[in-house]
This record gives sequence, structure tokens and C-alpha cells, in this order.
Amino acid sequence: MPELPEVETTVRGLRPILEGHRIESLDLRRADLRWPFPPDLRQRVTGAVVTGLGRRAKYGLIDTDRGDTMIFHLGMSGHWRIDPAEIGKHDHVVIETDQGRRLALNDHRRFGSLDLVRTDALAAYPPFVKMGPEPLGGDFDGAALAKALDGRAAPIKALLLDQRIVAGLGNIYVCDALNLAQIAPGRAGGQIARARLDRLAVAVKDVLGAAIAAGGSTLRDYVQPDGELGYFSKEWRVYGREGLPCPRCATAIRRRVDSGRSTFFCPKCQR
Repeated sequence: MPELPEVETTVRGLRPILEGHRIESLDLRRADLRWPFPPDLRQRVTGAVVTGLGRRAKYGLIDTDRGDTMIFHLGMSGHWRIDPAEIGKHDHVVIETDQGRRLALNDHRRFGSLDLVRTDALAAYPPFVKMGPEPLGGDFDGAALAKALDGRAAPIKALLLDQRIVAGLGNIYVCDALNLAQIAPGRAGGQIARARLDRLAVAVKDVLGAAIAAGGSTLRDYVQPDGELGYFSKEWRVYGREGLPCPRCATAIRRRVDSGRSTFFCPKCQR
């Protein structure tokens, strides 16, 4: 599933195509993706000027001058295609701009979504209501982690994946950040010293920043809007590297399954 860096990469790829430009048409080629499109989506968006693009956790945001925001989620296999030569059967939403540019939201598994809400009501959008701070924002640091984890006995990896603690982190980047910070994924979150939480917050930002710079990770069908693959998978520290040497101490990386998800870690470095 595309994670935060993949969504951030997507938003950055869409920005020069959409920002400041009018949506001349929006074609919905089916009635739904994961859930139905808003019935007035086409009416409210057609003719609107895109005023900005952003991201909240793993959701992309497209603001318009009509006070509306389109919210997209890429699901398991979704991606936007820029100026496709042909529209295929899995291109379920097609946007054309005043410059003649075309964007197609392609999602053959249809686990993604496209919604529309009033911009001033974004905080009340159900998936956003209880979300924690953005990991790349100024509100996320060791102090914020210490406050959120105080008294928590759950493993730190599970807590970092809890969207109420921090928004948008996924399995790949949590595994790598914990390795970079030298923290065992099974350690109780409330028992980690503040200095180590400071290091962990920096590690999260560093891992996400490196992933964004590399265009994200290629997982199943994920590609960037320009059609390029994400290459951060070549730089994973521990994720998907069972049996290979830890980048810090060369100990063989181990894998275990926690709550149905693979956890990769170094048994020597991470304590």
C-alpha cells in the first residue's frame, strides 16, 4: 500500500499540473471506488481553479477556489497518470485542465477513494478527526512522543503505527526508523527514555525525508505520477532484508510477524 512518502511524492508531482489552473472537466468513469463518489462531485469541481495541493497522513488534498477540497486515497494500487496517451479501463477518474493537461486516477483494485468536503471542515472529515500530528511537521518531536506514550505498555512499533499517536506512518518506515534509532520494536512505548524518543523522532523524519527524495518505494503497482518507479526500496535499512547484514553492525536482520505484519529488526543494535 502506498505510504506517506508515496503520497507526498504524488502530491508534488501533481502540483505543477494542477495548481493555479482551472479544471475544465472531471469524468467519473464509474460510480465508485472503495465507496461511492459524492453525487455532486462533478458539478462542484468543474470550472473551479485549484488553489493548492497538500497531504494529510496518507491522503492527498486538492483545494479549489470554491472552498472545496478533493481528498484522494490511493488504496492498495492507485496512482495518478499524467497525460496518458490512452485512457484505460482502470482509469476511473479523468481530469482535464485549462492548459489541456490530463490526469487519470488509475486503480485496478479499487481500494482507493476520491471525496469532496468543504475546506473549512477538513478537520471534521471522519478519518482525520482523531489523527495525531504529522511526522514531518513541527508538532512532532521527542516531547510529543513522550506525552503520547506516557504509561503505554504496548510495543513501540504498534504505537507508531497507531494513527492517533502520529499520522501516516506505515510498516516499512517504522521498521527502518526504529533501526536507525536503535530501538527494539517490541519495547514498551512508555518505558523508552526521553533522550531515545528524541532520537526516534529525528529518525522518523530522516527516513521519511530520504524516502520522499527517492520518490517513495515501489510496492506492487505504485508508480509516481510521471510514470517513474520509486527507488527507496534500494535503501531500506531492515525492511524486507531478513538474513542480510544490519547496516550498522552487520548482524543478520531478523523477521517476525506481529499482528499479521512482518517486523524486521537487528537483534544486536536495537534494544
